[in-house]
Amino acid sequence: MSQVAPRGTGTGTGTAAAEGHRGRASVTARLDRIPVWPYERKLLWIVGAGYFFAFFDIVTISFAAPVIATQFHVSKATVTLSVTSSLIGYIIGSFADSTIADKWGRKLSLGLSVAVFSLGTILAAVSTNVTQLIIFRFIAGLGIGAEIAAVTTYIGELSPARLRGRYTSWATTAAYAGFSVVPFVARALVPTFASGWRILFLIGALGGVTILIMRRDLPPSPRWLVSQGRDEEAREVVEAAEQSALENIEGDRLPEPEPVPEEAVAERVPIKALLRRPMAGRVGLFVGIWFLYYIGNYGWLTLAPTLFTDKGYSLADSTTYLVVSGIGFLVGAYATTRFSDRFERKYSIALVTVAWAISLLVIGYFVSPAIIIVFGFIASATIGLLVPVMYTYTAEHFPTSARATGIALSDGLGHIGGALAPLIVLDGVYTAWGFSASFLAMAISGLMAGCLILLGIKATGRSLETVSAE
Repeated sequence: MSQVAPRGTGTGTGTAAAEGHRGRASVTARLDRIPVWPYERKLLWIVGAGYFFAFFDIVTISFAAPVIATQFHVSKATVTLSVTSSLIGYIIGSFADSTIADKWGRKLSLGLSVAVFSLGTILAAVSTNVTQLIIFRFIAGLGIGAEIAAVTTYIGELSPARLRGRYTSWATTAAYAGFSVVPFVARALVPTFASGWRILFLIGALGGVTILIMRRDLPPSPRWLVSQGRDEEAREVVEAAEQSALENIEGDRLPEPEPVPEEAVAERVPIKALLRRPMAGRVGLFVGIWFLYYIGNYGWLTLAPTLFTDKGYSLADSTTYLVVSGIGFLVGAYATTRFSDRFERKYSIALVTVAWAISLLVIGYFVSPAIIIVFGFIASATIGLLVPVMYTYTAEHFPTSARATGIALSDGLGHIGGALAPLIVLDGVYTAWGFSASFLAMAISGLMAGCLILLGIKATGRSLETVSAE
């Protein structure tokens, strides 16, 4: 039976109401009623910085692969095995770190994820052969997968219900700024210097600097504290958030809390909560969505320079076209901060997959420098639009006690599609049917993901506890 949150007075921080109502659900109800971002802005900068360098590192290999193949005297297809190995690492790291997040806290998992991907990226930068590169990119992938699950969970749980999409999207905007910057840096370094690709990798490792300030300045997730039975600590975090909110709104009252269901206390093994209905079905649905989407997503992110160079464009020209189109990542991600909480997320996602498919089909069948720039921009913008909203929407389907694990399983196992993208798009479709067919395959995978997303729950603007309990 669900427990109803208290109807507080709405004055001050609501502490008086809390003293009369010690129910577990009251803490999250009080957080969800806050109408503004109730923490210091530097929290978003700290988390965003780590996210920036994680995403920066994801796509560096796509611009470095042609040069690495030449220097290591191997085929481009062999170099792309480092993409596959990093995505396998992503899957393993995402699940391992999410278990840590659900058992021992979100802050610890954030620090570990940044440390691991920074270490792997440094090692990849000094690799002397393709075997080392594949191994070290695997290590980097361990941390990147962990980072994505950790950030999505952490920001979503800190945010009030009506702001959850906006601030998850702000964090992801920082990530996609990393995507957008890579073509500019790669254009300057990779074609010009023999060690340009190594410097490119080392820049991605700068995310490790954020660890120095992460532990001190990030508050714990109050929802996670409640799931662990640490109600007093959670109440302290929320009271501080309420006080901060009151300093940034007109008047001296916050809205009264609305009723929210009570979630079960965390189990000793987080994944057990996801093996029962309806959570097992939700995991299966989102694994399918991410699997299909990542085939096309990683096909574009990691294989576009190779496809364009094989089509006859030089590496320098291909990179220049993608410099311009890559700005779309940032534009799309920023746009989600404006509309993510205004429209039901699942319908927005489905609509954007149509734009993704159209842009890829135009590139595949009418390729030219102008087409690559214009429709590459649109394709990149749809990624910037889709992924932040899909991260938010995925997290909304799982309970606090296993939210990080649910995201990790869905997004992590979904990355098998990304790991298979070079085999499907490059070695399979491209080899058999050519350039246009490879873009057709990427477009179809996105449309299929958009159809599956319509099977999800309506979650926009609702408390996490309500959605996970539905």
